[in-house]
Amino acid sequence: MATVEASNQAMATVADKAPVTAQRKITQDLDTKLPKPYLPRALTASDTENVNGTWGHRHNDMSVLQQHVAFFDLNNDGVVYPWETYKGFRSLGFNVIFSFISSIFIHVAISYPTLPTWLPSPFLPIYIKNIHRGKHGSDTGGYDTEGRFMPANLEFMFSKYGHEVPDKLTLKELWHMTEANRVAFDFFGWSSTTVASKFEWGVLYMLARDDDGYLSKEAVRRCFDGSLFEYCAKVRKSASGKMA
Repeated sequence: MATVEASNQAMATVADKAPVTAQRKITQDLDTKLPKPYLPRALTASDTENVNGTWGHRHNDMSVLQQHVAFFDLNNDGVVYPWETYKGFRSLGFNVIFSFISSIFIHVAISYPTLPTWLPSPFLPIYIKNIHRGKHGSDTGGYDTEGRFMPANLEFMFSKYGHEVPDKLTLKELWHMTEANRVAFDFFGWSSTTVASKFEWGVLYMLARDDDGYLSKEAVRRCFDGSLFEYCAKVRKSASGKMA
């Protein structure tokens, strides 16, 4: 009996004297639905419903983080410029002003760390090959430091913060999640969480929320590998064609 009790304690995810562990519950037994959920996936954004990633989505031997950015590489040269990001946002249905401001904000924040040289570029390019260098602290942990996808962290994201509806997040829950991801003394990460992270999640919420105002786990997963952008752009283009 003592051995069983010790085993249960070793696998416990809630500590009575740490109420936050009960408030932010962890999904258990992920390995029964997803092989090695702790293993970072280099090519696919896998979860318990999509073990092999997004069906029909081509990874082109890029990391999941690179796939996320590649949608905005309009000429497929491995480099994304602000005007390409602007056109990408427009293809997703965002207006001119928002698309312009967003493209400048993103490139000012991310361009320099991805450059192949120490010299800054006035054109603010983002090199997809080095996009992992743009990863900041105090984030969700959806990508590891090399740009691979972390399946377990996606599942934990929704088990911790998706209290109202399983596998969905409200705007309020998204806010709580970004606040909770702050790490002590990570001052750059804090500023990123306050500005960049909330911006990123806010954009995703505007793009993919359902009619009831929820952001689904499937939408978030497909955002990680960029297939959501491709889907939304195709739907909007198809709708525009029918209207014309």
